[in-house]
Amino acid sequence: MALPPGVVLRPIQARDDAAAAAIIRQVMSEFGAGAISDPEVDAMQRAYSLPRSAYFVVEREGRLGGGAGVGPLLGGTDRICELRKFYLLPSVRGLGLGQALLDRCLLTARGFGFDQCYVEVLDRMSEAQRVLEANSFQLLEAPMGYGGLRGVNTWYLRSL
Repeated sequence: MALPPGVVLRPIQARDDAAAAAIIRQVMSEFGAGAISDPEVDAMQRAYSLPRSAYFVVEREGRLGGGAGVGPLLGGTDRICELRKFYLLPSVRGLGLGQALLDRCLLTARGFGFDQCYVEVLDRMSEAQRVLEANSFQLLEAPMGYGGLRGVNTWYLRSL
């Protein structure tokens, strides 16, 4: 998929950490998730420099608009990854950037040798659920691994 003019999709860099954390907190607040206590939020580049992990951001006209990453599912097998911290600001939604991020994450996960991709979504994130379902993610009845987000009750899995 071609990105719109003025948009760049790239791996996260340390200089992006503050902006990425602000985006995550803003979107989580938008959907009523409350306070974020996840320590990796403030050091995303370092957190996703671990083996079999990657995080990508989208820039529009030089400003971060969102991001998404993959990494091993904590408490899962070594063949299952988790799609993590997939958030876009309202100003960049509807431009195909979510699909571009998802495509890059799934391709990267396959390259890391994962067979399946798991994701947790707040039930209020109906657009995210629509995108996942349109990309062959199947709704699960229960979480996998250790789970991460408090209040999450919607889980998906997809074969890679």
